[in-house]
Amino acid sequence: MEKYAIKEVASNKKAYHDYFINETFEAGLVLTGTEIKSIRMGKVNLKDSYASITQGELFIHHMHISPYEKGNIFNVDATRSRKLLVSKAEINRLIGMIKREGITLVPISLYLKGKWAKLKIGIGKGKKLYDKREDMAKKSAEKEMAIRLKERNQS
Repeated sequence: MEKYAIKEVASNKKAYHDYFINETFEAGLVLTGTEIKSIRMGKVNLKDSYASITQGELFIHHMHISPYEKGNIFNVDATRSRKLLVSKAEINRLIGMIKREGITLVPISLYLKGKWAKLKIGIGKGKKLYDKREDMAKKSAEKEMAIRLKERNQS
């Protein structure tokens, strides 16, 4: 099996803050020529994007890919819905999980794997406000302990 160089282009930092991510999977993207050129230049934003299943196909919505400067008439809408390439079995599994458990499909990162653009999607549940506060308190406590430990080791 060949090894491909993986280069992360964009990531959604809010994904782990707003959702409990249980599982992730990889999906390919259906793109136009000017969109892949913009992705290679790093002009992508996953901040408000989400994935959904429509008529048995997986789509990503509100992923912003800036128009390619030299693309003129070939540029498409920056936030259009784009089809994701996933196996039928995977889509059927996701449909079952969404109906039964009320999960959300959250884009986590976009990366180039060889010459292909791939999207890492997380399967998770939304966090409540108190869950977010609990996570922030835990991170704050860990940071405080690291600082105290560093101070103690230096003396």
